[in-house]
Parts: sequence; structure tokens; C-alpha cells
Amino acid sequence: MRAAAIILTLSLSLTTAWAQLRVLPGGKLPADRRLAGLKDLNGYFPFHPPASKEEWEVRREEICHHLKVSVGLYPEPARTPLNAVIHGRVEGDGFSVEKVYMESAPGFFLTGNLYRPAGGGATRRPGILCPHGHWQEGRFHDAGEANIKKQIEQGAEEFLETGRNPIQARCVGLARMGCVVFQYDMIGYCDNDQISYQLAHRFAKQRQDMISGRGWGLYSPQAESHLQSVMMLQTWNSIRAIDFMEALPDVDPERIAVTGASGGGTQTFIVSALDPRVKVSVPAVMVSTAMQGGCTCENASLLRVEEGNVAFAALFAPKPLCVTAADDWTKEMATKGFPELKKLYTTLGAPGNILLHSRTEFGHNYNLPARQAMYGWLNRHLGIGVKNPGKERPYKRLKEEQLSVWNARHPKPAGGEKFERRLLAFLHAESARMVAENPAVARRGWEVVLPLNLHGAGAVEWELTSKDQHEGYLAMTGLVKNVSCSQQLPVVFLYPKENWNKRAVIWLDAEGKSGLFEGKEPREEVKNLLAAGNAVCGVDLFMQGEFLADGKVLSQTRRVKNPRESAAFTFGYNRSLFVHRVHDALSLIRMVRDDPHGAEKIDLVGLKGAGHWAAAANYLAGEALARVAIETAGFKFIKVMDIRHPDFLPGGAKYGDIDALLGLAKQPCWLVDDKGLPPWLQ
Repeated sequence: MRAAAIILTLSLSLTTAWAQLRVLPGGKLPADRRLAGLKDLNGYFPFHPPASKEEWEVRREEICHHLKVSVGLYPEPARTPLNAVIHGRVEGDGFSVEKVYMESAPGFFLTGNLYRPAGGGATRRPGILCPHGHWQEGRFHDAGEANIKKQIEQGAEEFLETGRNPIQARCVGLARMGCVVFQYDMIGYCDNDQISYQLAHRFAKQRQDMISGRGWGLYSPQAESHLQSVMMLQTWNSIRAIDFMEALPDVDPERIAVTGASGGGTQTFIVSALDPRVKVSVPAVMVSTAMQGGCTCENASLLRVEEGNVAFAALFAPKPLCVTAADDWTKEMATKGFPELKKLYTTLGAPGNILLHSRTEFGHNYNLPARQAMYGWLNRHLGIGVKNPGKERPYKRLKEEQLSVWNARHPKPAGGEKFERRLLAFLHAESARMVAENPAVARRGWEVVLPLNLHGAGAVEWELTSKDQHEGYLAMTGLVKNVSCSQQLPVVFLYPKENWNKRAVIWLDAEGKSGLFEGKEPREEVKNLLAAGNAVCGVDLFMQGEFLADGKVLSQTRRVKNPRESAAFTFGYNRSLFVHRVHDALSLIRMVRDDPHGAEKIDLVGLKGAGHWAAAANYLAGEALARVAIETAGFKFIKVMDIRHPDFLPGGAKYGDIDALLGLAKQPCWLVDDKGLPPWLQ
């Protein structure tokens, strides 16, 4: 009974303190836009064209850098020797095909087929990359005789054998036009199975044995904190494929193009945006303001939080870009997306360099009409000079045994989880070395991981809701309203009754603003601050305190409806809770700084459980803070073991982890872990 009485007394004490601190009426949540539903890959992603060329140049650089960071290629890995092997030549009617494998990274092989025009010769020819996309069996695809007969009746195909593998058909068609064509495997398809198809494209559930601070696997919190993804690996393969192509003696490096459909269309516009060597781009049935890519291989954390596929395709401007639309998520491209791209190209003085091929009577495809549009576009912009580029001729379809790369003389390399760990460890070591060598690289990386600053925090207002006298201090509760972002923060200010020194201490706490108190009274450190003449501010950051309808501390963050446990499906479209909370801290700093009746100096405190938020806020606040006390309590982003943990931060470990935030900040902090509490808190 005595124990129960103690618990009841403590509960009543905490309840009383909570009631004193509450800003909003009981049960009411802050009017905060972030409490609405999350955005996912099926959202709406409009592109807003710039008003001028100068505006676009600035914005293009920002989007391109964001893209490079989010796909995990900033900084870019070293381009190690490809050690390319070409073998097994097969002669066709007007073309030849060979088998190719190469090391895009040590021990990591890219595989595919190389198509060349018959006769060869010393002439340097256009080089075309052809990623295949999500068709069954990839470059070994067979649509089946019955299916193609129906397509021939509909006008989607002309020849039975050609139509049964439209992926192969475009390579043959381009080779017959005089191009050198490399059709390469997506990860997990055909000969490229060191990382399996199921892992790369059907991943659904976290693998506990691949979650570790060392030797982690794809999709793990550690991989995400280093921005390592299947999309990273595929994009790197595409870049290395260009390295391979431009080194071929019969390829003109000034006439490189890329074209693919569906998932291959995603690869097309991504590599076209990132690699300046691409001169003409034809991404098919993937560029739209609607669905952005349903596969794990088409998504990466941070990728589409601000922009979508139309903006990524726009990065290619003013170079020649042809996009195609069909009766799928691209069907509205003619009215949503393409007019904006056309306006951009017109602004840049190249209205003739953009084309939409739209045939919405056909489903998701790279069929004959789409291929004909592509042939004509490449013929024109690569200077091929073929008189009738859209005319395909039938040929004998090549089958898997004629195309497969591995055999007894060229044995398949090992794959599996051991290989996966080793590959990610190599790529991490490469990145870590470059980040450590150049602090500017780390800063540029953090610009995307924490896309915040004090100036851009938004216009902030203060609304007072209550003012109460207490023994030794004055308590003022209210809302900090970020009107630019439609956000609200419940806040309490404690002021000394006399002789305020015009100094405000922002106190971040794992319990929100209630962390200022122990029972009914301010905690000891807060009392010390008040006694020294300081004002102290406590705040409920997003999903703390009054943001929680049930009052329970949040243990897992929200996720989109997609049940697959890949972080990119949520955090590729939405900011992490960690970023939201740091933004809240910046909003509060800005409000205190700009308030005409406010403080002349601002201090920041983040002790155990909140030090990591304070470290990020201090890094981003520049010189706005005077004194900063941080207790990390050993926190590191790489130690977060759950992609739904409140402190999970995609990219958080890649650019030096929390040590970089502490070391790169303009305002040095008092590190409580090493020195104990600073004198001004004692």
C-alpha cells in the first residue's frame, strides 16, 4: 500500500506539472501540416519550370547534387579497372552480338551483350546503352507467340520473332542502323545474380542477421545511413557501362546515348542526369508526375522528398530528350509534365530538343511505334544518316543459350550474403576515405542529409496562451508558429522574476518541454539557470508531448502503406522524424532571435537523449548561438538498429556521423560526455 501511495503521489505530481505546461486544450493536437498522411510513390510530383536560364542553372545544380547524394554516389567511388572480357561472337543478319562481363567495382560484375553492325570497319559509331527494365527474364525475355500475335493485330508489333523480345529487337534495330549497342543486365537479372533478383527487386522484410555496425547488408539501417542501395549499384553500373563503351575503338565517345523502358527508363533518366557524357536520352514509359517507380531498385532514401521524375529528366536539358507515354501512369504526360518540360527547353533556347511520343492506346511497353520514335530521334540527333530509320526487318531471335555470358571457360563469380557484405564494406571504405580527406565533401553531403539552415527555416511567429507566476519564476506558455511551413510547436518559457539578463537558454529534452521539470518543480539545472538570470525555453518537438494523442513516448515512426520493409518507400518521399525535430529547433532559435522583445544571446542545451538533436541544430545554426552544451551519451547514427527508430537518419553515418556535426560546427560546444556539466549549468 505504501508503494502504491508513492506511485500515486508521483503520478499526481507529474500530472500537475503536465497541466501547468499544457498549451492547447486537453485532447487538441497542434495545427501542424506534418500530422497529415505521408506521401508515397503514388503521389503527385509536378515540375515547376524556371522563369529564366539563370534561375535554372542554380536550381539544376541543387537538384543534381541532391540526386547524386541520394543515390549514394557522392563522393563517387574510384573507377577501378574494368577488366572487361568480350567473347562468344554470334553472327546475325546485318549485326553481330557478343557476350560481355566487366568489374564495375572489384569483384562486382556487370554483364550483358554487345551488338555491332555487320562488317565492322574502322569507322567510329554512336554508342547506345540499353538497360532493359522489369520485363520477365530481362534480355532473355520471351513474350510468347500468342501474345505477340495479338499485338500484331493491334499494330503494336509487325513481326512475330522480333516482337517476342522487344528488348533485343531495339538492339538489333540500332545495330543495323550503324550503332554499337550495349544491353546490360539490371542487378538480379540474367547473368547478373551476385545479388539475387529476390533481394534486388522483391525485398520485403528486414534481415536481422544483416543489421550490424560492421558487415551490414542492403536495406539495413546501416546501409541506409550510408545511402547504400540497389539503385546506387545500378546507377554505378550504368556509369561504368559508359566507361566501357567510350573506350571501345569503334565507338565515338561524343555520340553516346541511353534508352530503356520501365525500370530501364528510370536508369536512363538517372544516368543521363548524372553523367555529362550522355548526349541523347530516351527514357520510355517512366517519366511522369504520377507513380514514380514501384520497385525497390527504383527508390532510394532522400531521393524524391522535394522533386520527382520529371525534374530528374529535366536535368538533361537542353540536350535532346525524347520521352514516351502509354496507357499506364504516364498517360497524362501530354498535359502534366511534358508542357513544363517544353517550357524549360524553350527558355533554354532549344524547343526542338524535346519530344513526347504518346500512344495511350497501348499498355506499358517499348513496342514498335515507341521504337520507331526512338530510332528517328537518335538518327536525327546522333547524325546517323539512315534514310528510313523506323523500318525494322525480321531476324531470327537469339535465345538464352546464345546470349548467356557464363560458361566453363568464363565461370560465374560467387555471390550471396558474404559477397554483399564485402561489396558494401568496400564502397563504405572508399567513401569514408574521401570524406575524411576533405571536410568540404562532408559539408556538401550534409546539405542533402540535413537540408536545413536558420535562414531557410521559415517565417516564425509567437502566440502567447498563458502567463502564470510561480515561486521564483514566471511561466509563459504559447505556440511557436512556423507560418511558412504550416507548423506549430507548444512551448514554455520560464523567466526569472527579477533581473533577466536578456539571455535565453533553449532546452531540448527527450521528454519535450516537460523535461524542464522534476515533478512540480523545475529540475536542478533549470533552477540554476533561472537563479543566474537566464530565461529557459522548453519545447515539444514534432511527435513529442502535445503532438501525441495518447501521451506515450514514440517508439517507432510512421510508414507509408507499402508493407515492404524498405526505408526508401517512406524516406524517399518524406523527411525523417530526426530532420523534422532539428527543423523545429531551428524554428525556435529563429523565433527567439527575431522577437523584438527577445534575448540578446541564445544558448542551447541538449543533454542525454537530446544531444544529437542539439548537435545538428548547432551545426546548422551557424553563429546564432552563444553557448552550447551537448551530451551525446554515445549516440551515433550507425548504431540505430531499426529503420523506424525515431532517430533513424538516412545518410547520417556517411559524412562523419555525429562527430562531423560536432567538429564542423562554427560554434564550438561544451561536450558534457568529456567535461561534465558546464559551470553555467551547475
